[in-house]
Amino acid sequence: MSTYAIGDIQGCFNSLRNLLDRITFQPRIDRLWFVGDLVNRGPESLSVLRYLRQIEPAVQVVLGNHDLFLLAVAEGIVPPRPKDTIQDVLVAPDRNELLVWLRQQPLHHHENGFFMVHAGLLPQWTITDTVQFTRDVETALSGPDYRALLRAIFQNPIPPWRPSLTGMDRLVSIAHVLTRLRTCTPTGKMSNFSGTPENAPSGFTPWFRIPGRRNADATIITGHWAALGLHIEPNLLAIDSGCVWGRQLTAVRLEDRAVFQVNGYSRC
Repeated sequence: MSTYAIGDIQGCFNSLRNLLDRITFQPRIDRLWFVGDLVNRGPESLSVLRYLRQIEPAVQVVLGNHDLFLLAVAEGIVPPRPKDTIQDVLVAPDRNELLVWLRQQPLHHHENGFFMVHAGLLPQWTITDTVQFTRDVETALSGPDYRALLRAIFQNPIPPWRPSLTGMDRLVSIAHVLTRLRTCTPTGKMSNFSGTPENAPSGFTPWFRIPGRRNADATIITGHWAALGLHIEPNLLAIDSGCVWGRQLTAVRLEDRAVFQVNGYSRC
């Protein structure tokens, strides 16, 4: 049995199938951990969701910003943008089943010293803190009032994180960190920067390089930052290697950190 952490697919189903062939994936034996952004910008979001739901016993998913965006579009909370490629999901006969399945997926997974989220953790958050914060958002997203949470995430101003936040502001701020963080200050102020680390704005640092961050006792598995690329440190596996931008889709075998890659989506 092997466990593979896989980077942002973003609807690149052909690359996913090639990667699973590359690792000789066996659904009855192996496990696949997906770091979020299953859908959007690539050509086959519907095929990705259907396949992962089909092999669900072997799959562990955390949600990314594009996954939440799909849920919001499906509820009419935000319109699709010109570059979005989620229409195949929205018009599918099984769309409701797929969207309910997606909405019930977590935003974190913690197992055997690994902690998987889509984007990152603020330096002042411990792993114990983050588990509780994230469970609060997951409960709201999978519950009957999920539309209110999605509206707040996509229509309200994003409150900067502070421990005194309550109610919907608190949930929105937590979700924003988990699905959007790339760089921040030592006090946890986030930027919207998405470029390479060496070009980060003054005063902002990749979240995992903040000195003394309180979550360094786990190996964090993340995606979201395509410009960073595959980046491995003793307590970090950052595995968004830009599949949807024509680079690679990456799997890391957690037992020995062996890296497997296939070519990403070609727009030619």
